[in-house]
Amino acid sequence: MQGWDVRGLRVVAAMAGFVLGTALQLQQAALWREAVYAALLAAALAGWLALRPLERMRRGALVLPAALLLGGMAGSGLAGWRAVSFAANALPAAFEGRDLVVTGVVAQMPLRNESELRFALEVESARWPGTTDDGRAPPAVPPRISLGWYADAGGELPASAHAGERWRLPVRLKAPHGTLNPHGFDYELRLWEQGEQATGYVRANVRDRAPERIGATWRHPVERAREAVRDAILQRIADRQSAGVIAAMVTGDQNAIERADWDVFRATGVAHLVAISGLHITMFAWLAALAAEALWRRRPGLMLCWPAQHAGLAGGVALAALYAAFSGWGVPSQRTVWMLAVVALLRLAGRQWPWPLTWLAGCTAVVAIDPWALMQPGFWLSFVAVGVLFAAGNGAPDEGPAGVAGRVLRLLRAQWVVTLALTPLTLLLFQQVSLVGLPANLVAIPWVTLVVTPLSMLGLLAPWLWQLASWAMQALSWVLQWLANWPFATLSMPTPPLWMAAAGVLGGIVSAMRLPWSVRALGLPLLAPVLLWQPLRPAAGEFELLAADIGQGNAVLVRTASHSLLYDAGPRYSLDNDAGHRVLVPLLRALGDRLDTVVLSHRDADHTGGAAAVLAMQPQARLLSSIEADHPLQALRAAERCIAGQRWRWDGVDFEILHPAESDYAGFTRPNAISCVLRIGNGRATALLAGDIERAQEAALVARHADRVAADLLLVPHHGSKTSSSPLLLDAVQPRLAIVQAGWRNRFGHPAPDVVGRYADHGIGLVDTPHCGAATWSSAAPGEVACHRSTARRYWHHQMD
Repeated sequence: MQGWDVRGLRVVAAMAGFVLGTALQLQQAALWREAVYAALLAAALAGWLALRPLERMRRGALVLPAALLLGGMAGSGLAGWRAVSFAANALPAAFEGRDLVVTGVVAQMPLRNESELRFALEVESARWPGTTDDGRAPPAVPPRISLGWYADAGGELPASAHAGERWRLPVRLKAPHGTLNPHGFDYELRLWEQGEQATGYVRANVRDRAPERIGATWRHPVERAREAVRDAILQRIADRQSAGVIAAMVTGDQNAIERADWDVFRATGVAHLVAISGLHITMFAWLAALAAEALWRRRPGLMLCWPAQHAGLAGGVALAALYAAFSGWGVPSQRTVWMLAVVALLRLAGRQWPWPLTWLAGCTAVVAIDPWALMQPGFWLSFVAVGVLFAAGNGAPDEGPAGVAGRVLRLLRAQWVVTLALTPLTLLLFQQVSLVGLPANLVAIPWVTLVVTPLSMLGLLAPWLWQLASWAMQALSWVLQWLANWPFATLSMPTPPLWMAAAGVLGGIVSAMRLPWSVRALGLPLLAPVLLWQPLRPAAGEFELLAADIGQGNAVLVRTASHSLLYDAGPRYSLDNDAGHRVLVPLLRALGDRLDTVVLSHRDADHTGGAAAVLAMQPQARLLSSIEADHPLQALRAAERCIAGQRWRWDGVDFEILHPAESDYAGFTRPNAISCVLRIGNGRATALLAGDIERAQEAALVARHADRVAADLLLVPHHGSKTSSSPLLLDAVQPRLAIVQAGWRNRFGHPAPDVVGRYADHGIGLVDTPHCGAATWSSAAPGEVACHRSTARRYWHHQMD
């Protein structure tokens, strides 16, 4: 092996090891000490220097494994050291929920919806309320926090805070805490990546500590400009739907896009086009490079100093970086900028690296700058798509006719290659693929790239062009809506195991490459397992419950060997956000569950908030509930009234409604009183789902069904409220375990300390979803509950006492 070959392969092995080492560090449940990570970095550096003698000795067989190991040590050490340094600024648990006064600068364009104003604040100082010095040390507050400023009792939002303004605010803070479910969105990771180590809200109604605007500052000029442009777009364009899309494409404010539009974009596979993505940044870099090169050529003196092609390349990357910063410097934009920078540096240095090495160098650069990008779906979609296009077209001459027809054929082939190769990965990440994505992208990519985006960006110079961009977007939306309404526009499949998805991606690449058809056919067996995968279900005669982590509300998925039932559908968080869209629909897709029945215990919003999304996804599901005849959900699905005595049997498992009786509907005063209580049993284990019944209903339940209420598992009534979980009920049920579904630090104080003590006095194991995450219980092991927050624990997750 030649000397230069060994050096080149050493670099390749080190870069691959760096990415792998970083990925392994991200799997840690808890961080090591800072000294351990520093030692890994030091050892990697020393080992790298020690490889030079081996190179001179032509010991390639030793150099490559050593370089891989040293790269892994460096990647793991760097990511871990950065994580320890960041975690050192976390909010102390003693300060959670306490009144504080913070002074700081609004660091981000505020986001506004119907009920709150949310923004990031760079904290400059913090103190305890009051003006007198009581001897206490100032509270230690993280340098960057996320705050919500909620509407008052009349529904009026506060006067808007703006990026770059300094404010003094009375606040209450808590550590970042989100819902944690299988295959669900990791909110705590998102805040970690954004550098926000506490969340909270502004206490606007405190008389002696009213929020105070101190003044404007020079800081965050890009965020101020973004905010001004977004507001100008929303004010100038009358059509709110297209205005939101234009604002998102120019400034990166994806919150401006309505949820219904997101549903259409996802169903047609074009969501990547309406957010600031790698495609936008790359297109902008290309146009900027052409413009910079043309301007450079107009000055012969400049061309003598530096070639115009180099100047255009550097100018394109620099302007693309500015565009990415103006669009909010999101993770997809960052990835693209670093990738473009690596490619530009290689070309400027005269390096002609093969495409796999260039691809790996870009990937390594992104991971070194942002290790946690490896946890983002967009990272894998972006890099796998680029790698697939490289691999599928590498080294082969263009096929087909020249001219416009040839370009169209090559565009069709590129889109087909990416679609085929990314389908297994998309199923792993999103449990859904668009079957109309190919025609939708063939229309949308050139239309957005060549019409909508240029008009939107030129609107910065001539605002009247925003209206033209709006009309262009409305035309595209009409086409996309038509495609989304096609039967079987999307394909939902359960999430395959990681190894199966990786094999499927490889199969897609092999099938799409320019190889003989006999070789391409070898990719089909690799694709088949992904498309045929079905998750394991309980054995016949057994059942399992999954109490989803949905915040303050109830949502329990019950599964037998071939049937599924959902008990309640969680809360509504805002007009455009609920537990159905955020948690339950992705969960049902990932598990491949087809619901037979949805039971909504009663009408309260923390039990029915996500029902509309679930019912829309599950058109075949029967609805059983105590909601009234004129409830809005009745228009989506006619509900059958739940009445004590209703029974059915699935796969050897018995289901029975124990409450309410028919007579209870005549005289109730609160919806809680007619909560549907569901008993599930197989003769060996029993679960009792009690809704929001209170003491009076608990007494009636025990009196009517004294021989039917005993259970191994109890869904704690009314989230652990003081008005429920009476000693009478606990004595009658005598569960081994009880599950509380409640929100972290919820304003109701659920579960109440007295109730927690009552369960402890009865020797009942109490599990709550804020500490457990999604809780899974099986009739095959009735004395155990599996907590997702424990099994999927990572070091950035909230560690509670």
